[in-house]
Amino acid sequence: MAVEMVKMSSKGQIVIPQDIRTEICASEGTMFAVISGRDSIVLKKVATPSKEELICELKEIAKEGRKRLEVKGIKEADISSIIEKSRKR
Repeated sequence: MAVEMVKMSSKGQIVIPQDIRTEICASEGTMFAVISGRDSIVLKKVATPSKEELICELKEIAKEGRKRLEVKGIKEADISSIIEKSRKR
């Protein structure tokens, strides 16, 4: 674990040293969660999924939804009327 000193700019910005960026595989656009406590600030790198990963996850959610509908005996054609009834309540 590296420890380096940095100085905050007048705009409240700091630079993460190159050695540390390399160590954590951070590049331009990398997202961080910022956590504060008393006199400490922690930056936690947040993984952002790729477009392909999101599409894959959405397909899995849709697949699970279709399974649940099948178990309940609901067909795709029934969904519009179910939504309409729900909105009237």
